[in-house]
Amino acid sequence: MPSTIRRAIIPAAGLGSRLLPATKAVPKEMLIVGDRPVIEHTVREVIESGITDITIVVSAGKAMIQEHFRPNPALVAQLRADGKAEYADAVEEIGELSRRGHITYQDQHGPYGNGTPVLNAYRHHNDEAALVIWPDDVFVSDIPRAQQLITAYEKTNSPVLALMPMDPADSHRYGVPVVKEDLGEGSLRITGLVEKPQPSEAPSSYAAIGGYVITPGIVDELREATRRWEENPHGEIYLTDAINRYARDRAVYGQVIDGTWYDTGNPLAYITAQMAFGLAHPEYGPALRKHFPATTTE
Repeated sequence: MPSTIRRAIIPAAGLGSRLLPATKAVPKEMLIVGDRPVIEHTVREVIESGITDITIVVSAGKAMIQEHFRPNPALVAQLRADGKAEYADAVEEIGELSRRGHITYQDQHGPYGNGTPVLNAYRHHNDEAALVIWPDDVFVSDIPRAQQLITAYEKTNSPVLALMPMDPADSHRYGVPVVKEDLGEGSLRITGLVEKPQPSEAPSSYAAIGGYVITPGIVDELREATRRWEENPHGEIYLTDAINRYARDRAVYGQVIDGTWYDTGNPLAYITAQMAFGLAHPEYGPALRKHFPATTTE
């Protein structure tokens, strides 16, 4: 039985260009979904799944993320002195997340591509398997997505990708796994990913979404890709490329996630996530339905 995964990497260095101008001054990870920043949803998810070490990879202009999670005793004291105990408790609890998750921050450096922040952060992970979770994906599920991935890893002792069923017409928007074997209970043995294929060329009806368990072998592939880039600097370093190379002769699995996925990385998806969270909120939902009586959660 492999040891339980203790570490998570959250790459948060992207520009958020698809959400401009909203992200000109505010990191996309700090945009509100429901009643909290989207990255807080991610941090809570991994902590609830037993993660005790979180590395958030950042770039210039992301100081707001650190400020959000940093304890602020002076603000808490002021709120309590003003009789605002509920707000004081909320601020204090957010600061406590940093301690529970042992959040540290890593500056991104190296070639462009989403494999680079993973490699930056992994230097602190002592050759252990680790979660990689994008901070602009939000899942609503009885069992956190991160926990579902950890459980799948514990069964396979191999890299695992989060998958969701997709409409075949949408295949051009996603990485689509090549499925070798359906093992039941949402577990699929896969041999690689095809990036954004046309529907007629999609190898399956699943989409790879924002969640991975990576192992030292995947990281070795990222290191080799970076070494080649340093010898001949062109292109970008992608995590999916490393997974494809690894999967040529070693086991990789996909886990179909039980839950609802909200992507907040573009305006329409962000608005959809806001509406869904608002309508599902026990206090805000009924009020919203009074204003928009035709609105449903379907």
